[in-house]
Amino acid sequence: MLELRPIRENAGTSLPPQATDAMICRFEGAFCAACATGVPGNACPNGGGGFSPRPARDWRDGNCLTDYPASGRAQRKPVDAAAHRRFAAPIAAVDPQHR
Repeated sequence: MLELRPIRENAGTSLPPQATDAMICRFEGAFCAACATGVPGNACPNGGGGFSPRPARDWRDGNCLTDYPASGRAQRKPVDAAAHRRFAAPIAAVDPQHR
């Protein structure tokens, strides 16, 4: 089950389960669309892959926030812009889904 984390990993501000601009990385890091395309440039600081829209919970067969509540675990890891540029430079030309 996908962990719906409560804050934007970079900005540290609220990212509620129903947020329509929520993005995730392959490590389930939570970002808003602006944070994912800003400094990281769609190269996730957690592993270099791209970001995908965070899916909403379905409402069928008990697969909902009532039965599987959003996480309360806040993970704040601000992106160091200079360090991220050095990290992302070698992979910038590679499509995110191929990294």
